[in-house]
Parts: sequence; structure tokens; C-alpha cells
Amino acid sequence: MEIDQDVIESKLDIIDRNLEFLDEFGYMDSKEFLGSYKDVQAAKYSLLEIIECCIDIASHIIAVKGMGRAEEYRGMFYLLREKGVIEKNLAERLGEMAGFRNLLVHIYGDVDNEVVLEMIQSELGDVVEFEREVLRFVDEGR
Repeated sequence: MEIDQDVIESKLDIIDRNLEFLDEFGYMDSKEFLGSYKDVQAAKYSLLEIIECCIDIASHIIAVKGMGRAEEYRGMFYLLREKGVIEKNLAERLGEMAGFRNLLVHIYGDVDNEVVLEMIQSELGDVVEFEREVLRFVDEGR
């Protein structure tokens, strides 16, 4: 079975749209960001969509290429590392993002909104790196 380019591209489009949206928050200070309930909620949802798309891409590649099965979302990125799709440090950072996804979905009342802003300001480069690695893998036609 082959990787479905349309699946990958549609997820990457969603990621890119959200990265562009979140870019405006990267320049906010904590007081301004935390002072706007609307901005906080929008940022959290955009982060959630980004992380979900990364998980969906990982899941698609793993399933199509028969790479095994992960028991949890973070494990998907470790499988991609083991199979040479992404590098070790990136897999660990994306695994942490998958853990943050669980907080956003299941323990949403306890999410520290300052951490949300910190992620926007310092960790979205990992998502861009993931996009590059996925495209490289797909282009190589493994």
C-alpha cells in the first residue's frame, strides 16, 4: 500500500494554516496573551489541531508502511524514529507535544496558559521540522 499524498497534504495544509495563525501570538507578552480569554482559547485550539494533524500523519505512515503499533500517541513518534522517518530528538519533542495534547483534551481545566504561550513561542519549529522530515520520507518513496 502506498502513502496517500492527499491525506498528507490535507493535514499539512491544516498545520500550516494554524502555524500562520499562531504566529501573531509569538510576539505577545504574557500579560497581553493571558488577558484575552478569546486569544487563549483560539491558541489552545490551534495547538490541538496541529498536534492532532501530526498524530494523524504519523498514524497514516505507520499503518501504510506496516511499521507496527503504538500503545499511545507519543509512541507513534518513537516508531517513526525507529524506522528512520524522523530523528531521535524530534521524536522525543513530538512525544512531549502528544502528552500536552492529552492535557488539552482530558485535563483542560488544569492547563497552564503560560505554557501554551511558551509552546507557541519556542516549540512550533519542531512541527515545521516534522513537516520537512515527512515530506522527505514521502518524496523518497520508501
